[in-house]
Amino acid sequence: MQIFVDADACPVKDEAAKVAARHDLVITYVSNSHMRLPIGEEVKRVVVGGKADEADDWIVEQVTSGDIVITADVPLAARAHKKAAQVINHNGKVFTEDSIGMALAMRNLMSQLRETGDIKGSNPVFTPTDRSRFLQALENTIQTLKRAAAI
Repeated sequence: MQIFVDADACPVKDEAAKVAARHDLVITYVSNSHMRLPIGEEVKRVVVGGKADEADDWIVEQVTSGDIVITADVPLAARAHKKAAQVINHNGKVFTEDSIGMALAMRNLMSQLRETGDIKGSNPVFTPTDRSRFLQALENTIQTLKRAAAI
């Protein structure tokens, strides 16, 4: 079991590293540019080129069943989920087959509304409650995967 983080816009990089270290898991941060990241024995960094979806493509190539992907990118979540990875949004939402479909549909609708000028784009504010939900979701996911591996 490994953790892959879509790091470019992830607000929970430090928190994910702490949970990974507590469980002795390798955590790989994938980004399009160099950035300050947590330091640790099991922390890996991958900087890909700047092409669209290059970080996503790298993560999907590496991820396997039983790994965890942390991302807010719905298309990446769908691709990772198809490879039997567990996918968690930085706000603690765990992506499932059903929720990915709904999220993709909502993403497409919002994109169309922004293009037509019917709405102006802005993301919700990331709150301490979101951070707490993320930590709980990551811990629960790791514990579930560990129990499944022990069977």
